[in-house]
Order: sequence, then C-alpha cells, then structure tokens
Amino acid sequence: MAQSEHFTNSGDSTGTAVASGAVDTVLRRMRALDAVLPERDGIAVFNRVYLAVTEAIGRRLDTGHFPDARAAITLDVLFAERYLSVAEGGRAPACWRPLLQLRRHPGVRPLQFALCGINAHIGHDLALAVVDSCRALDCGPAALEDEFEQVGDVLVALEERIREELMPGPDLLQIADPLTHLLGAWSLERAREASWSAARALWALRGLPDLAEEFAHRLDAAVGLAGRMLLTPMPERADWPRNRP
Repeated sequence: MAQSEHFTNSGDSTGTAVASGAVDTVLRRMRALDAVLPERDGIAVFNRVYLAVTEAIGRRLDTGHFPDARAAITLDVLFAERYLSVAEGGRAPACWRPLLQLRRHPGVRPLQFALCGINAHIGHDLALAVVDSCRALDCGPAALEDEFEQVGDVLVALEERIREELMPGPDLLQIADPLTHLLGAWSLERAREASWSAARALWALRGLPDLAEEFAHRLDAAVGLAGRMLLTPMPERADWPRNRP
C-alpha cells in the first residue's frame, strides 16, 4: 500500500473537516449513520458508543475544559474521520475488517461489537490521528499529550458504562462465562498506552517513510487480530434471550 493511503492524512475530506473545525459536522455524520443502520448491526452498535463519546467531548469543548481548544478539535476531528471514512463505505484497514465482516453475525453479542470497534479505533486509528494532528498543527506528539489524555479519560469512563449496559445481567452470568473471560482479556487503558507509544514511534520515523509504513502495517495487522478474537461467536443457547443486548 502506498504511504499516502495508510500513514498520512486519510484524504481531502480530512483536511476540509479540520479547516472548518467541524465537531458538529462529525456529530451530524454519526447521527445520520445511526438513523439508517439496523439497531443490532455491529457498526451501528459502535457508532452509538462513539456518538456518545463525541457528544461528551463537544460538551467539554463548550465549557472550556480543553486548554488548547484548537489542538483538541484537530485531534478529535482527524480521529473521527478515520472511523467515518470506513463506516461510510471507504477503504477499510485490517483493524476494521473483522467488525465489517461479522457485523450481522447472530452469535456475536453487542458488547463484543462495541469493544471491537473501540479496539480498532483506539489501537490503530488514534495513533495515526496523533501523527495527522502533529502535521496539521506543526508540532510534535508531546504538544498534544494533554489533549490525548483528556480524550482518553472520556473513553475510559464510557467503556465502564458500556460494559454495564451491554453485559448480560446477573441471571445470565453463568451462561456468559466464556464472554466475560474473552472480554476481560482486553483493556482500553492498555490499548490507549500502546497507541501513544505507536504515535511517538511513527513520528520519530517520519523521515524514514518505508520503515514508518511497515510499522503502520504491522500495527494495523496486530490490532485486527485482537479484533477478530474479540468477535469470537458465543455458542447459541436456548435460554439466552435473543433480543437482550
């Protein structure tokens, strides 16, 4: 794959979004997806999660929570654009393909869909979005660390809520043992830390494009492998309510 397709900004639409600073535009695009996707579609499940995250970040921007609003908006919009380009039918990197391929699988639970999307977006897209933002703002990753951490804090808080809302209830805990074991092996906090390290490495390698591209490919493949495991179908059980999240 050419460097311009994977490691650099993800297209002209990215530059347009950043130029306008359009968090509201990002929200409109997510709401448009929510309106047309079937409720139990895997992308729809993740989209609802990400919409809630973006709304929370928007509220923080409105209240001056981010000291450097321009940096926060740039990172937020470039980050979101990588997901939206996939959800709206653009070319999908390896990390998103498991979710796209299994998005309607009846044996995959909504919580699995949500965490698979978070894995792809945090583990892969966030690292590249930091590099995109550094280029857009003409700065190094260290200048974006505060914004990175604050966005991450919103995501960690939301992950806890997702697990509470989408995990089968106490009456299904025994049935869900394989699910709890599978999902307990993945951590958003560890994914976020790895993403920051990957962003710093990619930035350090910017003068070595071939090596940077290889690193980005390996990152994409590794995150995609984790996503595939997160979507391991659960055995069908007659006593597992089909319509329960």
